[in-house]
Amino acid sequence: MGNTTAVTEFILVGFPNSYEVEIVFFVMFLLAYLVTVLGNALIIVLVYTDCHLHSPMYYFLSNLSFTEISMTSSVVPKLLANILSEKKTISFAGCFSQFYFYFFLAATEFILFAIMSYNRYLAICDPLRYPTIMTERVCSKLVIGAWVGGLVLILPSVILRARLPYCGPNVIDHYFCDMAPLLHLACTDIWIVELNDFVVSFVLLFGSLAFTVVSYAWIILTIFRIPSAQGRQKTFATCASHFIAVSLGFGISIFVYVRPSETNSMHSNKILSVFSSIVTPLLNPFIFSLRNQQMKEAWKNALHSCLGTAKESRKP
Repeated sequence: MGNTTAVTEFILVGFPNSYEVEIVFFVMFLLAYLVTVLGNALIIVLVYTDCHLHSPMYYFLSNLSFTEISMTSSVVPKLLANILSEKKTISFAGCFSQFYFYFFLAATEFILFAIMSYNRYLAICDPLRYPTIMTERVCSKLVIGAWVGGLVLILPSVILRARLPYCGPNVIDHYFCDMAPLLHLACTDIWIVELNDFVVSFVLLFGSLAFTVVSYAWIILTIFRIPSAQGRQKTFATCASHFIAVSLGFGISIFVYVRPSETNSMHSNKILSVFSSIVTPLLNPFIFSLRNQQMKEAWKNALHSCLGTAKESRKP
């Protein structure tokens, strides 16, 4: 690779505009990033400190929150730095590191979505056997499997790209080292890498989506069999937040990445990537907290506990 690669750094175009508009972008992205990190971090702390949330569903949710923090952190800090910098560059190694960690974490997230749907299926469709099937050991193995699966799926794409010759130009029309914009800077035939990307994206997205759809199909059938309307509403409410998050994640990613060739519509892909890398991680803490009764109760308990501690500390 050292003999064939002339490019030592890449230029990330980002969102070119006037200085005033770029400052507005900087403030927006910074606030979104801070809220994302804070919201997901609070979910993790809440799950591990509130005994009422010590269940498989919230264990998986805390892992999902961790991937959200990590994934957005692989992209947004560099985006913010480039907005304020005149030289909007990223090193060759930095670009491929960003590419790897972003897509590795995204792949892990989609596998976690499938695991969470399976967990909901067992809890609703087979409640008597659920405690014996979804044990702590099984949950740990599933989470480890999600992380290993993300690693195995994405690593070939990184290796194939890193072995390509990059002779110039070195301008990436994006705000991070995304799949297609980076690939089309290679000065060689790229059809093998494109085919690999398409197959990996198809297997990952449609495989986890199919698993999720089948699980929710059985869940919906089971909900319709519940005799009372209140029981149906309560059961559906436990799945609604996960269903919304899955719809956002899968919908955007399938449109952007599951295509044999991505040479066209780079600008629209850049806009959609904002939703997948910044907006969705920002919304997920609100989706899972505001639509979940147990989470809302945990937030109230935590707030009351904090207020009580503050009052105690003020007493002479």
